[in-house]
Amino acid sequence: MAKFSPQDVPNRPGVYIFRNRAGEVIYVGKARSLRKRLSTYFQPSRSRKADPKLRALINSIDRYETLEVTSDAEALLLESRLIKQYHPRYNVDLRDDKRFLHICLDPAEAFPRLTLVRLRKDDNRLYFGPFPRAGVLRQTLDFLSRRFGLRSCTTPHPGPEHRKHCLDHVIRHCLGPCIGQVDEATYREQVEVVCRVLRGESGPIIEELTEEMKAEAAAMRFEKAAELRDIIDNLRSVCAPMRRFTRATLEERKRDGGEGMDALQQALGLTQPPRHIECIDISNISGRLAVGSVVCFREGRPATNEYRRYRVRSETATDDTAMMREVLERRYRRLLQEERPLPDLIVVDGGKGQLHAAIETLAESGMPPVALLGLAKKREEIFLPGRKDPLVLPRHHQGLKLLQALRDEAHRFAISYHRLLRRRRIADSILFEIPGIGRQRCEHLLQALGSVKNIAEASPETIAAAVPGLGLVLATRVRKHLRARLR
Repeated sequence: MAKFSPQDVPNRPGVYIFRNRAGEVIYVGKARSLRKRLSTYFQPSRSRKADPKLRALINSIDRYETLEVTSDAEALLLESRLIKQYHPRYNVDLRDDKRFLHICLDPAEAFPRLTLVRLRKDDNRLYFGPFPRAGVLRQTLDFLSRRFGLRSCTTPHPGPEHRKHCLDHVIRHCLGPCIGQVDEATYREQVEVVCRVLRGESGPIIEELTEEMKAEAAAMRFEKAAELRDIIDNLRSVCAPMRRFTRATLEERKRDGGEGMDALQQALGLTQPPRHIECIDISNISGRLAVGSVVCFREGRPATNEYRRYRVRSETATDDTAMMREVLERRYRRLLQEERPLPDLIVVDGGKGQLHAAIETLAESGMPPVALLGLAKKREEIFLPGRKDPLVLPRHHQGLKLLQALRDEAHRFAISYHRLLRRRRIADSILFEIPGIGRQRCEHLLQALGSVKNIAEASPETIAAAVPGLGLVLATRVRKHLRARLR
């Protein structure tokens, strides 16, 4: 289990990520105070008295990472995005593909209205969000539409024929553009006010509502005062400025990547910023199904089209260092043969052993001098050639953040390939145990039903129909065998 140091964790809102020894993300959570939340996981009593699921999670934690944000709502958005990206095994909520709600407004309409959508498109409409709390958002949207008289009818061009089906005019919630009670210019002025509120300029309307609330309370109409209080809270929640982790955030990341390259140049004493960096990682379980990954960053950002993955072939490669040698040799010997540009910096995942193996392998491959370092996991120590003691950069150092992002991406890419091979091997080994099932029938079954689990849950008729000529008797045998093995 990882060691917890309170002084290394900020007492601020944010998201925390737990990884196991293989580097897999096993849990993503959010907290108003990262320090307080993480401390609850690492109390000695938790590993003994917690429920079995929590004990299993705690005992699987090899290291943790934290990402600071500015608010609890922002933490919820980031948590959801990371859960959908990594699919951690101990997360249950937020794993589906359901997106948070946005407020959408079409300025091309003569009388625009506010709608809720989940998918943000590049269609020249105005979008606000995403917003993490759907209930609060719906109440706020309803209030703003009523407060400023915006129409709720769905027709693009409201006319007198639509009025007889509308109830908003009866309770005077709509300005009535369908019968000409308001002209287009006046209506759009109201729309602009609503847009300013949604952009965070909610101060004036909150002041008005606060005065109304005080007046209602003074008149002892407490139910109305409580309703206004809830509306004020909703407005503050929905209209609070926050990073939305969309295009603006990507621009920030590009800028951070540039700062990271400059910071690495200074920290490592390089002659120029490392604009092309490659990281090598190994993934295996006790030496089985060993794979390697090469991840490339250009200008501080992932260049996914240059990612490469390797199946370790050598039977003598029995540890991570030997596997690292094979991947390095295959990767850079090929680059030299094809006379392709070499990276400015090579990062190997590991400490002194992996670094020495990399130095020897690259020298044997005829590699010209290239900046090289090893990044150890636990203390984020940087090992450099010819230097006895590791370099330890401050936790908020932009260069270290860039190296961590590179290392984590290499972990993810290697593990995803290892999982793929593992799933194939498990599926193959179980299906091939059944007499009468060869490779071709195995492939047909998996293509038709998707997985061994799905095959086990399907009826014999469905299994027989998936493969021409399989037959009901053999299909029944397949189902019975798989159910017995997967029990």
